[in-house]
Amino acid sequence: MPPHTEPLEALLQTQAGVVARWQALACGLSESAIGRHLRSQRWQAASPGVYATFSGLLTRPAELWAALLSASQGRFAGCREPPPEPDAVLSHETAAELHGLADQPERLIHVTIPNGRRRPRPIAGIHVHISTRLPGACHPVLRPPRTRLDETAIDLTQAARTLDDAINWLNMACGKRLTTAERLTELIHTRRKLRWRRELLAALSDTASGDHSLLELRYHRNVERAHGLPRGVRQGRRTVDGHVEYDDVGYSEFGVIVHLDGRMHRYAASFRDMRRDNAAVVRGEHPLRYGWFDVDEQPCDVAAQVVLVLARNGWSGQPRRCGPSCSLAPSLLPPLDHWQLGAAIHH
Repeated sequence: MPPHTEPLEALLQTQAGVVARWQALACGLSESAIGRHLRSQRWQAASPGVYATFSGLLTRPAELWAALLSASQGRFAGCREPPPEPDAVLSHETAAELHGLADQPERLIHVTIPNGRRRPRPIAGIHVHISTRLPGACHPVLRPPRTRLDETAIDLTQAARTLDDAINWLNMACGKRLTTAERLTELIHTRRKLRWRRELLAALSDTASGDHSLLELRYHRNVERAHGLPRGVRQGRRTVDGHVEYDDVGYSEFGVIVHLDGRMHRYAASFRDMRRDNAAVVRGEHPLRYGWFDVDEQPCDVAAQVVLVLARNGWSGQPRRCGPSCSLAPSLLPPLDHWQLGAAIHH
């Protein structure tokens, strides 16, 4: 058995069958041997100086390793015996994919390299970021190398085009129970330069109270808080027909539940929501369901409807108008009949 075979095989096992030229040389393979593998098409070039040691299309793990090794080329250019570990790590949307934070993989692969070293040549399909925080931000164990989940979430807020997009990353990280608002808050305080720092901290404060999506956050701020509604309980847990369900917002004292749905419905999701609403009616509760358009475009109308249902179930508080153009009419509070309910909503 050639002396290079065992370390090379171990490396290929770890790196999904992908190897960089400098790694192959460090394992004892000669330039001529690499050339023979390529000419015989046993190997194929994944990018300049990086090879897939198999034929056919690259798997997703192989694509990710090829991107990492390509971005590490600048560190090892001209070195004959470099260590086999790349210094680049997967980050941003690509790290989010691996952590289960992103729902769909993005074709553009994001990698981060340490500040101070030569940036690699532009590579199609790879976006290279530079960071001074990389040693502490990189996960110490997971392979392929990637930024830690919390670091990834904060990085994504800084790459987001809008504040809403930034907050949504934080809410998804907490809503999927991948991390906590407290951990993200602590990490934000360690970052010296951060866009939207105050707004992100405020959003995490609400997330800590149970707002697990941007839609839930909008309801909390623009409907409930802005109009003086009582504070609902977030993510109330209950069992329905043997299934664990969570109420987005519950006003249990008054038997009112608010479900907030920002998803594109599939059949199974629609059936689950119908089952949850029906179970609430059987319990004598009043489920209300709102989507993005309701909460984002008509928060005052939503508040008016919630106020009326709460009042009819015993709430004696006094709502408030959120501004001069607010459509909520405090003078129309109970006792009201069904005709007045419609008038209050469309006032």
